[in-house]
Amino acid sequence: MALSTSSVITLNINGEKRTLPVDHRTTLLDALREQLDLTGTKKGCDHGQCGACTVLLDGRRAVSCLQLAVAAEGREITTIEGVADGERLHPVQQAFLDFDGYQCGYCTPGQICSAIAVIEEHAAGWPSAVTADIRPEAGAPALTAEEIRERMSGNLCRCGAYVSIVQAVAQAAEAEARRTAGAADGELTA
Repeated sequence: MALSTSSVITLNINGEKRTLPVDHRTTLLDALREQLDLTGTKKGCDHGQCGACTVLLDGRRAVSCLQLAVAAEGREITTIEGVADGERLHPVQQAFLDFDGYQCGYCTPGQICSAIAVIEEHAAGWPSAVTADIRPEAGAPALTAEEIRERMSGNLCRCGAYVSIVQAVAQAAEAEARRTAGAADGELTA
């Protein structure tokens, strides 16, 4: 009896269930781009080294070129197409525009998805490789340029827009911290 090499799977992408047949060897990146026409996620190196294909899986960043589509079934997948709220840009997207955090734009979708996760990881108190005091009681480190560079180091920009990317992430993190503080104080958020 020969084993099947394909399956019909249902992926939860940007809040929408999408059912598709896939070969078991199909990466999430190829399923997104080739079968679902979600081409915002870019194919860069196809080896998990450049970060152009970064998406969010259950809120955590993942390089979709190394993730099999069948292994993503049942998980919440967010691509660049799903980060905005309708016509309203996500704060990270707006910060990238405000600071020119892109040049050719090819790496930008992956950079934005990574930055969203970086801000959440930092807010949760996760240390990075450059965090000086990693004791839980020390709390979250300041989100300095050095911290941002380290946390975003899995995303390469061939154009060299790193200075602007760091500024954009810092601005978006500050906006998120103000929003969170306002919500905790009982202020209405837009």
